[in-house]
Amino acid sequence: MKTRWAVMGSAGIARRRTIPEGIAQASNAELAAVFDAHLEANAEVAAQFGAVACASEAELFASDADIVYIATPAWLHCEQALRAAAAGKHVFCEKPLGMTVAEGAQMVRACADAGVKLGMGFMMRFHAQHQAALRLVHEGHLGTPVLGRAQLSCWYPPIPGAWRQVPEQGGGGSLMDLGGHCIDLLEMFFGRARSVTCLTGNLVQDYASEDTAVVLLEFASGAKGMVDCLFNVPDASSRNRLELYGSLGSILAEGTIGQGELGTMTAQLETAAGSYAAQQERGIDGGFTIVPEPVNMYRAEVEAFSKAVLDGTDPPVGGGDGCWSQKVLAACYESARTGTRVTLDGI
Repeated sequence: MKTRWAVMGSAGIARRRTIPEGIAQASNAELAAVFDAHLEANAEVAAQFGAVACASEAELFASDADIVYIATPAWLHCEQALRAAAAGKHVFCEKPLGMTVAEGAQMVRACADAGVKLGMGFMMRFHAQHQAALRLVHEGHLGTPVLGRAQLSCWYPPIPGAWRQVPEQGGGGSLMDLGGHCIDLLEMFFGRARSVTCLTGNLVQDYASEDTAVVLLEFASGAKGMVDCLFNVPDASSRNRLELYGSLGSILAEGTIGQGELGTMTAQLETAAGSYAAQQERGIDGGFTIVPEPVNMYRAEVEAFSKAVLDGTDPPVGGGDGCWSQKVLAACYESARTGTRVTLDGI
């Protein structure tokens, strides 16, 4: 049995990634209908993937789809999710979950009231190497978690009509767009943050949204975290690193944070804490390489949400996760605005 997906906003990330790599390849999903304000592009997507090209949002909601995938600009997410839920459709939404914490909570309530499921597009959780690292952390091989770092940067110059460069349309710049994924990943490994300190700015790009953001996090366990996300570094120069440190060693990755399923990851882990070595010599073997079978993250997230719909279970990444992400990001922006450390409640 397969779920039937309708895509709201077919011409962006849906066309580039989620439809061809996710919905079209999923074992338990199929594409039913698509709609985009750019009707010509929408027609091309429909023809390419054998779906109905809807001429309006109302036509999309009236289709026989089980799930509406919202892949539109961030400022449209809330109202579209509310209308999809009212139409009796399960909702799968790209992050962020609305523009504010309040909008995210409204989306969660609307889906709950309508008896439909709400899933979030944090696809990087499904990366095979991230999942392998998570197992090592959960099994205690890293020891006591001490520090995590996640880095994601790209070159994003001023582009006419680019909604991510307008705070009123994207909710923020590099922090909202890239940092949301990085923070979510570190919380997956180390648990939820309890406080954040953030710096943002515009160092290169001349638009209203920030092109630079750095976040310091303290997790409920006491472990610390760092996130750096930039819109002003050439793509080839950004290594997109993930670093996890604990009392028994480290897990270090390069290139796993992003939209692809590749990258390299190594672990240097001890079986027990050693004694103090005054000379602090470093080994040269580099530990062991973590190379699980690659998993396409878009297919994995589509199949996971489809399974939840078919089985009547909770989505592995749900509306509550999206709301929490918005809460952490709001705290980061408050910290950047006030120059203070901001504590999060609700842990």
